[in-house]
Amino acid sequence: MKQDPLTRGGNTGPPLPGRGDSMGVSLLGSTPSSSSISSISSLSSFISSSSSGEERRKGGGEEFIGREEGEVVSISIVTIAEESCPSEPFGTVGGHVEVTADESAARERDGQSKTSHSTQTEEEEERNGEEEEECRKEDDENEQGDEGEEAEEMGEDESDRPALLEEEEEEEDEEGRNQVFVSDEISELMSDRLNPETPLTILNIKMKRKLDHGPDIRPFPSGKKHCKGSNYLSPSSFVPFQTTPTTFGDLRAANGHSAQRRRVTSGPPPSGLQDWLHTFQAWSGPERLLALDELIDSCESNQVKHMMQVIEPQFQRDFISLLPKELALYVLTFLEPRDLMHAAQTCSYWRILAEDNLLWREKCREEGIEEPLVVKRRKTLKPGFLHSPWKSAYVQQHRIESNWRTGDITSPKVLKGHDDHVITCLQFCGDLIVSGSDDNTLKVWSALTGKCLRTLVGHTGGVWSSQMSGNIVISGSTDRTLKVWDAESGECVHTLYGHTSTVRCIHLHDKQVVSGSRDATLRLWDVDSGECLHVLTGHVAAVRCVQYDGRRVVSGGYDFMVKVWDPETETCLHTLQGHTNRVYSLQFDGAYVVSGSLDTSIRVWDVVTGGCVHTLTGHQSLTSGMELKNNILVSGNADSTVRVWDIRTGQCLHTLQGPHKHQSAVTCLQFSRSLVVSSSDDGTVKLWSLATGEWIRDLVALQSGGSGGVVWRIRASNTRLVAAVGSRNGTEETKLVVLDFDLTDTHK
Repeated sequence: MKQDPLTRGGNTGPPLPGRGDSMGVSLLGSTPSSSSISSISSLSSFISSSSSGEERRKGGGEEFIGREEGEVVSISIVTIAEESCPSEPFGTVGGHVEVTADESAARERDGQSKTSHSTQTEEEEERNGEEEEECRKEDDENEQGDEGEEAEEMGEDESDRPALLEEEEEEEDEEGRNQVFVSDEISELMSDRLNPETPLTILNIKMKRKLDHGPDIRPFPSGKKHCKGSNYLSPSSFVPFQTTPTTFGDLRAANGHSAQRRRVTSGPPPSGLQDWLHTFQAWSGPERLLALDELIDSCESNQVKHMMQVIEPQFQRDFISLLPKELALYVLTFLEPRDLMHAAQTCSYWRILAEDNLLWREKCREEGIEEPLVVKRRKTLKPGFLHSPWKSAYVQQHRIESNWRTGDITSPKVLKGHDDHVITCLQFCGDLIVSGSDDNTLKVWSALTGKCLRTLVGHTGGVWSSQMSGNIVISGSTDRTLKVWDAESGECVHTLYGHTSTVRCIHLHDKQVVSGSRDATLRLWDVDSGECLHVLTGHVAAVRCVQYDGRRVVSGGYDFMVKVWDPETETCLHTLQGHTNRVYSLQFDGAYVVSGSLDTSIRVWDVVTGGCVHTLTGHQSLTSGMELKNNILVSGNADSTVRVWDIRTGQCLHTLQGPHKHQSAVTCLQFSRSLVVSSSDDGTVKLWSLATGEWIRDLVALQSGGSGGVVWRIRASNTRLVAAVGSRNGTEETKLVVLDFDLTDTHK
């Protein structure tokens, strides 16, 4: 085998084969304590004794033989002076010398000792260039004879191994895969170096470990020398084992920040700066802290500010990006939607997290938004990024609510019809508006164009009640009949006969409708067939209001009674007694019944027991309209006020009044999650905050208000408001006023 280039230049040490690699020793100029020296000496002896069986000599040279090919790793033997601080950086005092074992032995024989950091000399660089070229040639020559040479060397290995080597092989199989191989000369070098007079802080030893070659490691055949190519690591390139950053400079480097970014370029460094730094590094930890305290006290404010600008960013962490995605999303669930939108502007990763569809679905449900919004494809941040439909729905709803509160209302649509008659009932579904009048007709309008699409003619008396679902319209009239209409075609599908007086109220649920009449009876009808399914009798006066949830029927009448019915058996389950005057309005959510009466009170009833849970007092007149959602009830009264109640506690949360309150009886109302809309005989439609009870603005204000102009009915969807207005003295023309708050609606 040819001499390894690393051993040339007067070095009589052995060639280092490719499989065994080389041994690197890093010497740092720091004097260890005696206890540290003894511990390292013990470790040195252990390494020497455990590796003696692995040595063999060939041709006056020394090679380190491993039984298994494996990955080369490094260990660091560290000694720290007793008086030093554990947090001090290693090797900050003195020079830094990196030599190979052979070079160290040669320098010992020559009496050379180096304690300062040095680089390769020009002679070594020139020799390395020649060695690299020669090595490439040798590889080409030895490529074909490698296998025979390896076999020959391995044969010699087996014949020269002592019995101790075989015993250690058995111990290796039992005790683990890690084995250290160190020659006698290196052991002597270590023993010689490890004495109190010789500065030594870190000793790096090349080790071999049984390990399967990973995909990024290319094993070299035994006996083949390495070329010093770009991928070859020379012994001088070995560095101490990676440790946690111990100085602020290390921390900046670990965080990817260049130290040059914080350098002050006001001029050349002051003289003695390096000596000052070396003095500081030589102090112990407590001494350094004391010096820093004194230094800070001596600094001016702009200098302290500079220190803060350098130090503070290194301790800031983007904890959202560091967390697993699931935990990061869980943290974001605690943010309000507005804060989520601000967080999305932080960086692209936060934007992706803040666009999570499930996260926005929960936010929408908290806001009462039940459907996502499908939007046109928009530009994405990167491939695979999708905009959340639920977030789009929330943003749209936020914009619409903002339009309700502050949007332009100067150009409403005006739908004129019914001449000078009173609009008695109003329904609004999708883009269709249906108005009923005492002129015996109903009209179907387009909310988009404002045009009257068709007039439903057939009743012989005034229309006083109506319900709508999709294209199906049901109307009740003073002609004692109900009619089922197709709003698209204008055709009358069924005429329902049975009542003997005016049909004053109706309520539609799925394909069944319940009607209440002045004849004191209620009837349940099948909409598809037009058949009367059940007749409910028990009231002794006109039925004025009715509610139906598909299982129970609740009715209120002029006999001061509220009744709960089982329509299937046609029996009255409960008669709710307590009101002292006519019952004009009802609400029913399946668990509670709320009734409003001319006696000025509102009563909350338990539908199961029939007991009165609360009596809500505060209004001064007839409660003409109510709406119930969850536990919140909003009531409008002829005393010109609107009140907000909690039916579970019986408390009045707000009274909507004040300088901007209605000036006459409240005729109709409707509320959403955050807004209340009310109409009045004073010719106005007002918008209120449900949360605070404060007046926001007037949505409709008739010029004839106060002199005969009236808003009879209102109906509102999420994006539109329809108000039926007119007068009884001819001061205001009968018409529908339509306000649209979704100005960017796609159908426009």
